[in-house]
Amino acid sequence: MNTVAGVILDLDGVIVDSEHLWERGWRACCARRSVYWGADDTATVQGMSSLEWSGYVAAKLGDPGLAGTVRAECVEHVVEAVHAGLAPLLDGAEELVRKISDRARVALASSAARKVIDAVLRRHRIEACFAATVSSEEVRRGKPSPDVYTEAARRIGLAKGHGIAVEDSGNGIRAAHAAGLTVIAIPNQQYPPNPQALALADHVATDHRDALDQVLARLP
Repeated sequence: MNTVAGVILDLDGVIVDSEHLWERGWRACCARRSVYWGADDTATVQGMSSLEWSGYVAAKLGDPGLAGTVRAECVEHVVEAVHAGLAPLLDGAEELVRKISDRARVALASSAARKVIDAVLRRHRIEACFAATVSSEEVRRGKPSPDVYTEAARRIGLAKGHGIAVEDSGNGIRAAHAAGLTVIAIPNQQYPPNPQALALADHVATDHRDALDQVLARLP
């Protein structure tokens, strides 16, 4: 492997326990309009940017013009949950973030809206650990396209083939792999990645401690 010059982390499901909050927001948004939201819908939109998933939800509601309203409702739902302390750090996540940032430049590549990213990092006082943070709102395509990882790598001066990504979801693993990153997967137990996506990971970690050990072993 080439010399590792930086690490890019996902947010939802890697650092903070928040994937379920997004699902609750999408489901509630649909329920208010008497439309059913199922597990297949959640699997479809995971990793999408807010512009993409709000378009999907609005289409499901039968009114594409509702996309902006849908986006605002669902993002605010998650931000309020973060402020209420309902999005805790995952076990071992703080150690993962802080120990990696002590050794390498770290970026965040998240499908979450910018407001959610900023709320989570401030809430848990870990914003200083990141040299750059990128929301998929800020690139052309969300995960599984590599755009958010490519942009995060660019912002920390990371050349292709010289970085590691830590991901939990199938679409996230696909995105990081497509961006030319070595992928350490911590499979999300509630929303497990499919085997085809998991096969793209260079290492499938049993937990955050295992993921940290794998990352540190690859750093100079």
